Amino acid sequence: MSSLSTTFHYDSDLIGGSLMVRESRIVAELLLAGVDDAAWKTAIIDENRLQKARPASARRMAQAIRKRLVRLPEPFWQVLHDGDDQLATQVAFCAALARNLLLVEFLETVVADAFVTQAERLEPYQWDDFLADRAYRDPAISGWTASSRRKMGQVAFRMLSEVGLIESARSRRLRPLMLRPEVVSLLERHHLIRLLDCLSALGPR
Repeated sequence: MSSLSTTFHYDSDLIGGSLMVRESRIVAELLLAGVDDAAWKTAIIDENRLQKARPASARRMAQAIRKRLVRLPEPFWQVLHDGDDQLATQVAFCAALARNLLLVEFLETVVADAFVTQAERLEPYQWDDFLADRAYRDPAISGWTASSRRKMGQVAFRMLSEVGLIESARSRRLRPLMLRPEVVSLLERHHLIRLLDCLSALGPR
């Protein structure tokens, strides 16, 4: 009988891109409209709604965003589509977290601990140390290339910058997350308690 440590696997898409808020609004509109495969292709490829230089890039980005958004109930899509930039960014962050348990655990451990200890900033090595620790849960991490690990870390820090948890991806200076009441309400209403607890722990003290 296989143990949990040999069967657990992180299904992460961090290499696929950061929050992509503008593009996520467009994908949310298509999801809300319930378009079929033909209309999806028309919007993404023929009309190039995401404004990408190559069809392959547009297809890849649209699919990555879609896989994140479908992890959240439809009301999140509506808020993402209609909300102001800060609200849309926070919903896009929730979608990225729903798709990436690895990022959730990074926030719950490394980032939350940095706030508790009143650290001024995050350091790049903390991502590397975090992955080394998670490799005990998912041995496949040990086989990831150095470039993949580095790219994932860069995307993770960019996401934190975009949502306002750090000043910038360069300085990585920590700032408390001002979670919008609308996001809190959505997370509570749809019983996404782990995400709510995770994000609430990063707020003002």
